[in-house]
Amino acid sequence: MQYNYGAGMESRTASDNYLCFAYPFLLAVPGFEVRAQGVSSGERDRNLETLAFIAKETRRRGMSFNLGLWNHAYDFGHDSMHWYPILGISRDTHARYSAAALARLLELIPEIDGLTFRVHHEGGIHEEGHELFWDQVFDAVSKAGRPMEVDMHAKGVDEALMTAVDKPNIRATISAKYWAEHMGLPYHQASIREMELKQFNWPGKDKSVTGVTDGERRFTRYGYADFLSEDRSIDVIFRMWPGTQKLLLWGDPSMAAGFGRYATLGGSRGLEICEPLYFKGRKGTGQAGTRDPYIRPDLQLGINDWRKYRYTYLLWGRLLYNPDTSPEVWQRFLQAEYGPAAKGIETALASLSKVLPLVTVAHGVSGANNFYWPEMYVDLAISYWKQSLHYAFDTPEPRTWEGVSPFDPTLFYGVGEYADDLIAGQVQGKYTPLEVASWIESALAAGELGISEATPLCDEGDPQTQRTLIDLKILAELGRFFAGKFRGAVEYAVYRRTDDKSALERAIGLVTEAHAAYARIPSIVNGVYRSDLPFGTGPSERGHWSDRIMAMREDLYLLKLELDQAREPNAGKIPAVIHRSTRRSSPASLEHDHRFERARPFAVYLRNAEPGITGATLHYRHLHQGKRFQSLEMKKDDGGFVASIPADYTASTYPLMFFAEVRNDAEGPLMIPGLAPDLSNQPYVVVHSVAWDMP
Repeated sequence: MQYNYGAGMESRTASDNYLCFAYPFLLAVPGFEVRAQGVSSGERDRNLETLAFIAKETRRRGMSFNLGLWNHAYDFGHDSMHWYPILGISRDTHARYSAAALARLLELIPEIDGLTFRVHHEGGIHEEGHELFWDQVFDAVSKAGRPMEVDMHAKGVDEALMTAVDKPNIRATISAKYWAEHMGLPYHQASIREMELKQFNWPGKDKSVTGVTDGERRFTRYGYADFLSEDRSIDVIFRMWPGTQKLLLWGDPSMAAGFGRYATLGGSRGLEICEPLYFKGRKGTGQAGTRDPYIRPDLQLGINDWRKYRYTYLLWGRLLYNPDTSPEVWQRFLQAEYGPAAKGIETALASLSKVLPLVTVAHGVSGANNFYWPEMYVDLAISYWKQSLHYAFDTPEPRTWEGVSPFDPTLFYGVGEYADDLIAGQVQGKYTPLEVASWIESALAAGELGISEATPLCDEGDPQTQRTLIDLKILAELGRFFAGKFRGAVEYAVYRRTDDKSALERAIGLVTEAHAAYARIPSIVNGVYRSDLPFGTGPSERGHWSDRIMAMREDLYLLKLELDQAREPNAGKIPAVIHRSTRRSSPASLEHDHRFERARPFAVYLRNAEPGITGATLHYRHLHQGKRFQSLEMKKDDGGFVASIPADYTASTYPLMFFAEVRNDAEGPLMIPGLAPDLSNQPYVVVHSVAWDMP
């Protein structure tokens, strides 16, 4: 039910506006002559009856029913030719009609417990003075005669909207994206990408339409922004969007438990998940008889397609609720589902399910779920000679692997940044692309061992077993592909900075192997999955793995062409480089008081520091993604190190977050606490003030 309104090309050809501005498709409003042309009174009444039935059935099953009204644009402007033009409404009556229609809807369907609104410009309301429209809508909710939850998408929410929603009978909530529109690791990114911290300017930008979201509040797009103040009056809940993985089976208990622990960051209410197959058939791409992604008859599930993902649902449901749930809970399910192959399947799924979330964190080529789909990757070239148009709006120059920022640029290196520091001999404590590749390869080794253990014990005639093994094989090849791309991209970046032909030769070899891994996927899925798997209209929302291979061949061709034309560098130009592809664990830990006092210094101690540590830096900031990290050199103290966050910095309503970067004689810097081997912990510390009234 949503087209984006007003800002970009995506709305200019919008035509199927059925239920986008929902009220005229659901009810008649006394005092207004608003209707959707082409929709009869009978059809309109049936729509309302259907919505009421859904609400009642939801309640009957013991759940609350929240209605999403994502779009309040009655006219998409530009050259849009609506199939169902909205008649009898104007700018002067828009807000009054919307408020009256919503009041009537809440009266007719008392089972509606809450409402979700997309309040930024893509929801149809210009951002200049947007609080004037929303104040009337929120007032209608407030007067509904019962307590209601109002959930506003975080993007573009400002003080004016938070004031407007502060009304009796409304429990206001801001729904923030966890890792942009994707699934990353369980912790929240230590910082957002640099481009999210800067105002977005583009030709034809109309500040009256997009001035808040693209201007001073741009940092609200893809995270918790500045909404986690301890003194806030509005709840925060996180939402995991379906960019990373839409189709393949997922199941890692340690990661699910990690999300259960960290989705309550700063007192947040938890996490909502866009379930598997979310957006399947989006924007009119669904065709009768093609919803089932399988074409192999024995694997088809029809309207029971959710049954493939029962293990995924089990892990999320139990571990989001209780991260310390006993493994017996899911192992009992696996035993019933896979019999003697259960242990191998558990290992394989847990290991290979880490691959794509890790890739997403380290390779943040686009925050948009409809432009970046690692599961069926639209290739971004490594060669500088082929820069991307597809990812151009969301990846800085050069628009190749070298230019991509991680979604967490504080804890992870991008390829280009790593190569710069490597050549300069100044590698920081950040995780390098080569370490990411090593993690992927470790997950691959464990996952393929699980597959080899499970395969001889499987029931070959069981459809769910076959679905699972097929998806695991795809994930394994994707892991090989991305590990090779990370390694090849680093070698190419070194070549670009040194003219070292041997680095380019290594890059070509690594990319060749990576592309070969990806090219094996079509042979796994041919005759299994459909040749077009549409989750939307764009090239990163539909298609097939085989569609992506030609672009990879072009990239490899250009790399080889560069090698043919490469000149030998001047003697002595090539510096000696020592790559960092692994790191040892450190026993060092951070000690501190459980709470801090506002406007008082807060001491942080580095303890259990092993011999050879030559220094440490404390990096800290407020739990506010619009702020940058501050740094303090830690001083030696009783066999360890100490630094105090200044009183003027703790004089804030925000919690503190911090980590240490430790230097040593043996290798490069280490981050404390850093990521654990299962990649499912929080690699920094969060501390609340004594004024915080939650445990």
